[in-house]
Amino acid sequence: MLSSDRKSIRLLRHSSSLLAGIALLFPLQLLGADQSDEQLSQPDRIETIDAPRDYLSGKFVGFVSGIDRFFGDERNYQESNKSVLQLDLTRVTGYGGDRKIVLSGRARVNLPSTEKRLHLMVETNPDKNISGEPTQAQTTPLRDVAAPESYSAALRYEKSEESRWHFSTDAGVQFRGVTSNLFARARGSYSIQLDQWRLKAAETVFWFHTIGAGESTQLDVERFLSEPLLFRATSNATWLHDKQNFDLRQDLSVYHTLNDRSALLYQTSAIGVSEPHFQATDYVILMVYRYRLHRDWIFFELSPQQHFPREKNYHPSPMLVMRLEMLFDESK
Repeated sequence: MLSSDRKSIRLLRHSSSLLAGIALLFPLQLLGADQSDEQLSQPDRIETIDAPRDYLSGKFVGFVSGIDRFFGDERNYQESNKSVLQLDLTRVTGYGGDRKIVLSGRARVNLPSTEKRLHLMVETNPDKNISGEPTQAQTTPLRDVAAPESYSAALRYEKSEESRWHFSTDAGVQFRGVTSNLFARARGSYSIQLDQWRLKAAETVFWFHTIGAGESTQLDVERFLSEPLLFRATSNATWLHDKQNFDLRQDLSVYHTLNDRSALLYQTSAIGVSEPHFQATDYVILMVYRYRLHRDWIFFELSPQQHFPREKNYHPSPMLVMRLEMLFDESK
């Protein structure tokens, strides 16, 4: 009886020691599990927060890119990494207009085996398109078509990170009549997404034999108002070394998508110079109606405008701009 009691006591001691060990070990295991769960759940929480933001940012950038492409905007041409050919026939009547239709065009071709980093660029009047401003112009019957004043061919190196930054540099030859001259330019842009706003800064430096050296700085502030509406405020300053002068421009724009074939642009602009002193040279109120005539490559624009130029003592000067555009790219 005594021996059995001793065995029972020893068994109880071993059992209590085992239970104590389990009791001590189990919270540690729970603690380790909690820590690992916490460590694993932290990225999950971040991904949960980032996922909607990334989705909205992608949707916003896609919407803006779609609008810029639909309007044949300079931003789309400069930063799209696709081969593209753009031809425009333009007619301006009223203030600043004439009876001629102006022909212009440009093309970029991705060179093979270069991972879309080298491009052949062909343009008309490249020295007149240095500020990155969208061209407002259009067409009527094909008579008295004015040929471009100059042509150019250049080789472009390009590198970018989608929807964030873009860099390109060009070197080429500009042909004007029987004369030819070298030119060079480089452009960089960077965009930042801030909730419902996007800020995009672009800087261009250039040298042309016709206008000399200069630089252009542009800042776009964009907000996605709703599914069919985009607001954009654009500030641009272009400096020319030979003139020692800044050409200044401020645009406030609202893009309104009506359907998959038509869209409207409402815009007010203030245009000025810095020398001999800061002064406004023109105020502009305009509307652009753009219609896709055929598939995704023939567009027609109609743009009534009201100018208030300093040369006319800021009196109202109406203008009507019409353009027929043919746009070919890799998606066709």
